[in-house]
Amino acid sequence: MNIQTTASSRSQIPTLRAVAELAGVSTSTASRVITGSPQVTEDSVARVTAAIAELGYVPNRAARSLVRRQPQTIAMMIPERTAEFFADPYFAEVIQGAAAYASSTDYSLTLLIESESDPEKTHQVLSRGNVGGALILSHHSASEAYFTLSRSLPVVFGVRPPGGEDADIHVVDVDNVAAAALAAGHLVERGAVRVATITAPLDTSAGRERLQGWRDTLESAGLAPGGWEEGDYTPAGGAAAMRRLLERADTFDAVFVASAQMASGALGVLQSRGVRVPEDVAIATLDNNYFSTSTTPPLTTVDLHTEEKGAMMVQALVRLIEGATVDTEVFVPITLVERESTAL
Repeated sequence: MNIQTTASSRSQIPTLRAVAELAGVSTSTASRVITGSPQVTEDSVARVTAAIAELGYVPNRAARSLVRRQPQTIAMMIPERTAEFFADPYFAEVIQGAAAYASSTDYSLTLLIESESDPEKTHQVLSRGNVGGALILSHHSASEAYFTLSRSLPVVFGVRPPGGEDADIHVVDVDNVAAAALAAGHLVERGAVRVATITAPLDTSAGRERLQGWRDTLESAGLAPGGWEEGDYTPAGGAAAMRRLLERADTFDAVFVASAQMASGALGVLQSRGVRVPEDVAIATLDNNYFSTSTTPPLTTVDLHTEEKGAMMVQALVRLIEGATVDTEVFVPITLVERESTAL
């Protein structure tokens, strides 16, 4: 198609009518092409796309979307119970980082929380071709349905799903073993000789990996473990686990708690029993958020750079959508933040 414009028409702000006239189609047809309606012919798509490019009617992102016939939306799927999602600052931080990065790209980010009563209903949203790719974010790593989805849609996981150790999928996460080792190692370096731990739920990969990091650290230091109890990522769960630790015959002079939420609850129990922190028991944890900064004393923690994780997930997904090579496993940086709960 040979499209010509006059100098005067180029100087004016282009309108939908101008696009339609230049393409030789009706205004309604031009509108349907722009909104991605399937009820238009390929010839109409080609003519309207060419007119858009010629007139500069829409931003480049829309023009590219028309040419590629590719959705410009990416979904962040949260396969967690709604109550847990709203109570855990981890999700808000990842979403904030993801949204900030997405705003710098041609893609819009939409949030989906998996239906508790009918998860298949939510899965279908992703499989209908309405999104260009999906981010799967869950402590419990999501169901196997997302493995199947990743074969037909670009998908990036925030946690490696159970059974996915050898699967050809893309994961952006912290090295949980290294993060736990950094926190536990700090306790050892300050002189602790009996380091206990409160684990994250052991039906999650993060829970198992953080337990492994604690064990590896003590073994490398030649120290016997100070006992462990399982928590559930909540302050109440951390408190209950600490009460069980105190009821054991094992003694400990430090404790590594696998999340700051649990650590805040554990700290309260110690203080209620007259145990001084850090003089009697030092505490180190993971997550640099409200739960690590609002306690007395504030908690030494390993910053998992959770917002950066969200940004890195979107970055990896956009590269996948656009056909670039992406590493199957990308680690988010970690940083030790020393505070009064381990002060010598």
